[in-house]
Amino acid sequence: MRVGFLIFPEFTQLDMTGAQEVFSRMPDTEVLLLWKSREAVSSDGGMHILPNGTLEDCPHLDLICVPGGPGIGALLEDEQVLRFLRERGRRAQYVTSVCTGSLVLAAAGLLQGYRATTHWLSKELLSLCGAIPSAGRVVVDRNRVTGAGVTSGIDMALRVASLAYGDDMAREIQLRLEYCPEPPFACGHPDTAPAEIVERVKGSMAEVIEERRTLLSRAAQRLPAG
Repeated sequence: MRVGFLIFPEFTQLDMTGAQEVFSRMPDTEVLLLWKSREAVSSDGGMHILPNGTLEDCPHLDLICVPGGPGIGALLEDEQVLRFLRERGRRAQYVTSVCTGSLVLAAAGLLQGYRATTHWLSKELLSLCGAIPSAGRVVVDRNRVTGAGVTSGIDMALRVASLAYGDDMAREIQLRLEYCPEPPFACGHPDTAPAEIVERVKGSMAEVIEERRTLLSRAAQRLPAG
């Protein structure tokens, strides 16, 4: 299994590294971190990560994964990136994303007619490019597997591991990671968070969401019908 993560300036590293920890433990699996060059890419939190492959020299991918982050805005109008995802995604066994990475898949036309999820603040935007926004921390529709917000990357990758190698292998990986979260607050989803906190978060992100709406609307106009 050859796994390729698209990394890019201002991506959220936990979107990628959570899933990468799972995928790297699957049997006979090679993980590539891909960008336009092999120079270090800075995440939104300032962590610098070195790609070990480029979009141009990338071999065939069995699984492609797109993380999210503030940097997706530039990707939504980057034809080189969208073309790469479109071409590789159509041949991959699994097409996956974490958080707002699914918006990039949607802009590439890879989620038209598929149920998908993303970060709760952006979920409604998926429909602009023909995806079907769906509830769930992980949504599986045929070979498309999308995770919700940042921390869902581990859940998404474990689901893929179970699809590819069986439940027992996924359970073994989960145990090796001691993945048994016990968050200190019931505040990880708008359905459980206090209303005032939900409204503050919405307000702080309102301009970003509207910008993404504009970019995805333009991306939708470039997609072929159907």
